[in-house]
Amino acid sequence: MARYRDSLCKVCRREGAKLFLKGERCYTEKCAFERRAYGPGQHGQNRRKPTPYCTQLREKQKVRSIYGMLEKQFRLFFGRAERERGITGDNLLRKLETRLDSVVARAGFAVNRNDARQLVRHGHVLINGRRVSIPSYSVKAGDVVEVASGSRQIKRVVDAMAVAERRPACRWLEVDRGNFKARVASMPDPADFRSIVPGSEDLDGKAIREELIVELYSK
Repeated sequence: MARYRDSLCKVCRREGAKLFLKGERCYTEKCAFERRAYGPGQHGQNRRKPTPYCTQLREKQKVRSIYGMLEKQFRLFFGRAERERGITGDNLLRKLETRLDSVVARAGFAVNRNDARQLVRHGHVLINGRRVSIPSYSVKAGDVVEVASGSRQIKRVVDAMAVAERRPACRWLEVDRGNFKARVASMPDPADFRSIVPGSEDLDGKAIREELIVELYSK
């Protein structure tokens, strides 16, 4: 499967927003966005005012980067959201948030979605007692997501849990960190999208402008 292999810090600088793609490093003075909050490349500081199309495209690319998805898969998720009843933008974000890798990151079992995806791929995560190794698996209300008993001493899991203790809990998840479990209490609603990036509860309420993505794909 193809995946992004370039610098993650360049992604934040290109999108002009701190996306917390590298976990704990994003909270230190080593964060590249804090030191150079402008676009990468020799023309990064001399860019023209973006056109409406560019603004829409960059918003879509930003959300793709947050959830670590390629264009084909992201477009597939949008198509499913568009066919459902309700507001397409809200449907899209709800589908992205309830991906298994996103839930694992939200629960604090991984420092970011990249680590969460790797934990899932390697079979360290269970849903309702059954091992699931598909990061894009959609969880449902009432599902119990947990770290397998034989994987709870993995260093990256232990370190992630220590970091998660310092962050506010996700409102639609009931997390039992002592037992490495998280129950999906309800499906997320638009109010829960305010902290769309794990650990970024201090961001502005419109950290993601999903209406721009809908406009882009509706052309």
